[in-house]
This record gives sequence, structure tokens and C-alpha cells, in this order.
Amino acid sequence: MKLYSYYRSSAAYRVRIALHFKGIEFEQQAVNLLQQQEEKAAYRAVNPQKMVPVLEHDGQVFFQSMAILEYLEEVFPDKPLLPQDPAEKARVRALANIIACDIHPLNNLRVLRYLSEHYAADEKAGAEWYRHWIEQGFTAFEQHLASGPVGRYCQGDIPGMADILLIPQIYNARRFAVEMSRFPLIEQIEKACLALPPFIAAAPENQPDAIG
Repeated sequence: MKLYSYYRSSAAYRVRIALHFKGIEFEQQAVNLLQQQEEKAAYRAVNPQKMVPVLEHDGQVFFQSMAILEYLEEVFPDKPLLPQDPAEKARVRALANIIACDIHPLNNLRVLRYLSEHYAADEKAGAEWYRHWIEQGFTAFEQHLASGPVGRYCQGDIPGMADILLIPQIYNARRFAVEMSRFPLIEQIEKACLALPPFIAAAPENQPDAIG
């Protein structure tokens, strides 16, 4: 199994957590987004969308992190990422999608580049844009946590897909100086997750392509 990844890509980060969580061995192929290696013809042949992550397994190529997570859940059902109860499963997916659909796409590197190149957004403006969408999404996420089941993680006392999406987004929030004390429940989940070996192994600073 091969994962095309970039150490600071939050989408790749979530897949790395899931792979480690399920105990699946994999090799990594680094794609440096800052050097725009995703634009190279060799990588466009792997993923015409020119994004990471991409997972190769059993001669097939899988793209889009959420689809990859669902694939891993179905092919490797041990240590499930989703609860069995339909209502609980829907809640976990909804929490995950706050990150995957409402926060992350607006803060993707290619969006920030577009704002800079076409709307003259300088570094300060880009950072303000980034923080705005994280803070808006985290405000809703925190409220959903407050109204849900009490536990160490997003859905009770077992980590799952929502936590796997949340932790990389918190990493990005801290990079862009979001005031995380506004979100105490999210911070509690972060502390619990970052003590677990799969989350430690998947952390950006622990990847082979990590820079400094």
C-alpha cells in the first residue's frame, strides 16, 4: 500500500491517522506542495486533480480523503472509525463534514494562492481569511460537542472519524494563531487524541518529508 502525501496536508494527515489507527502498513511517497510537485506530469498521471492524498492498494488508485477513509473502513473493518448505531454514525459523519466540507476547502493552499494571485491578498489578509473560516466552523463544532454525548472524544470514549478529521484542522488552526481557548471541548479532545500512538505517528513533524 502506498500513500502519496505531504506532511502538512491536513487531508493526507487524516488518512495517515486512519492507517495507523487500523494498524495498516504503508509506504509514503512525498509530494511537496510548496514546490508544486503536484503540477508535474508524473503526478498528474496519478491524480489529474493534482491534490493529495492518493492511496494505491491492490492495483487500484483511490483519491479524495473522505472516500479513502470510507474505503479503509470497509476493507479493514477492525478498529472501526464509525459507530454501529445509524444515528451515531450520522452524527460522526456530520461532524467530520464540518471540517471536510465547510472549513478545509476554503483554506486549501490552492485557494490561498488564488486569493494572492488574483485579488492581491497579502500574507496578513490570507491569514485573516484562514482564521475566519476555522473560527466559524469551530464555533459550530464546539456547540455540537456540547449538545452531544459526554466523553473523551467526539462521540463518547472511543476515537473515530470525527476525531481523525478534527486533529489535523486543529494543527492548522494553531499554525495560523487561532485562539483555541475559545473552544475548550475541542481542546480537551485534542489533548486526548495527541496522547494516542496513531495520532503521534501521523503527526506532520514525524513524517519523512517533514522540514525543520
